[in-house]
Amino acid sequence: MQLDCRTAVPSCGVTMTTRAFRGSQSEFRFDIHVNLEGYTLFLLFRFQSKMADTSAESPKLKGDDASLSFTQSPDLRSVLVTSVLNLEKLDTDLYRGKHHWVPRTQRLFGGQIVGQALVAAAKSVSEDLYAHSLHCYFVRAGDPKVPVLYQVERIRDGRSFCVRAVKAIQHGQPILICQASFHMLQPSPLEHQFTMPSVPPPDTLFTVEELIQQYLSDPSLADNTKQGLNKILADEVPIEVKPVNPADFYRRVPMEPKKLFWVRSKGHIGNADMKLHCCVAAYVSDYAFLGTTMLPYPQYRTQFLASLDHTMWFHNKFRADQWMLYECESPWAGGSRGLVQGRLWRQDGVLAASCAQEGVLRVKDMTRSNL
Repeated sequence: MQLDCRTAVPSCGVTMTTRAFRGSQSEFRFDIHVNLEGYTLFLLFRFQSKMADTSAESPKLKGDDASLSFTQSPDLRSVLVTSVLNLEKLDTDLYRGKHHWVPRTQRLFGGQIVGQALVAAAKSVSEDLYAHSLHCYFVRAGDPKVPVLYQVERIRDGRSFCVRAVKAIQHGQPILICQASFHMLQPSPLEHQFTMPSVPPPDTLFTVEELIQQYLSDPSLADNTKQGLNKILADEVPIEVKPVNPADFYRRVPMEPKKLFWVRSKGHIGNADMKLHCCVAAYVSDYAFLGTTMLPYPQYRTQFLASLDHTMWFHNKFRADQWMLYECESPWAGGSRGLVQGRLWRQDGVLAASCAQEGVLRVKDMTRSNL
């Protein structure tokens, strides 16, 4: 048994996490949040499946799969690795993804398709090459009821760069087109970056689930609002998020189109292949990204919101299962589209990755609907 505690601070309560049992096949986790003297009391119980016994060292892979193995370490317990981003090889440069996290929109999550496409591309390059950029177009909505096929095309193999094109296919038609470039690490005297924003550390902040529980503790909360919040809690999102500047839940005040939140994958990944952490980061980067465009417009509600494209650049090594600061901002919106840009920072202030995305936004004026 392992016990981890976070000490109480005023108005924050006590958080205690207990791993009650850990076996070779399963792991039970009990998250107990206790707030006293007017605070909220709530319990969260989680069960997480683990991989089959991987105590024996995995054999060294050769050929197509040399660069990315999901069974190379007994520590890979994150569901993002064991399930969500795991692909089945059907043939040379042809893979199938069968495990999907489906958001409340009932469409495939774009970040998962991007992450799986990068997994497929990474399997075709050698171990000494690392992903440095990817450019994707979402061309059709994904169907969560059927698997996704990933077809890899080897565009170019150079001495220091390799380029791959990946098509994600459902029902015989592409739903995503992705190009990924891989680079051999090379030292350079030219190095600079922006300065990481100064924000509270993640240990001092609440998760999204904890913030929702605080809203639910309000006895005056409307029933329909409670139902909506409980639906959000029911979503088994495989990442953890701690907002730095959480928006007003009721969206009564216009806000600058910027937000900051700490993010990491749930579960432990460890010091795995850097390509694997890039694939997880590609998944994470699409979470709540496009919603940044809506912060200045509390009078509008989205009727339709979807990503059109997604781009990432990977700058430095990082671990996706450790807290990173996601800095998101929207420099422009118009023509029923919005542009968002993001930066992922390691806790030590190193810029890990940059992102950009454009999406379609169709909204409804709530002030007119109430007339």
